[in-house]
Amino acid sequence: MAIYDATIAVDFDGTVVTHAYPEIGEDAGALPVLKELTDNGCRLILYTMRSGKLLDAAVEWFRKRGIPLYAVNENPKQHRWTESPKVHADLYIDDSSLGCPVRFVEGVRRPVADWVRIREQLVREGFLD
Repeated sequence: MAIYDATIAVDFDGTVVTHAYPEIGEDAGALPVLKELTDNGCRLILYTMRSGKLLDAAVEWFRKRGIPLYAVNENPKQHRWTESPKVHADLYIDDSSLGCPVRFVEGVRRPVADWVRIREQLVREGFLD
């Protein structure tokens, strides 16, 4: 049985899209998995170093693709019990995380998140059916 209603913090550059900062890279294969997560009741927090207009562009990327964001760089519910700036989530997906599966894309110097393997992990861990 999947863990519905989970809060998942997702990095942007190198995770959702390929590395092209300050531009926005190509979809790294995240779109169908993010859609599946939100369709199954998971809440996504965009957890990124982007700020200002660059952050606005990342938020717009999600909006244009119909992927709802629960929050950006914060978890609104955690302020009831902590003042910590660290975003509280049930799961973090970030290409820089130890153990995050990555793959190389032709023409891109740094590896990006491998969403085929991430989806397999999400199924294995009960976040998706």
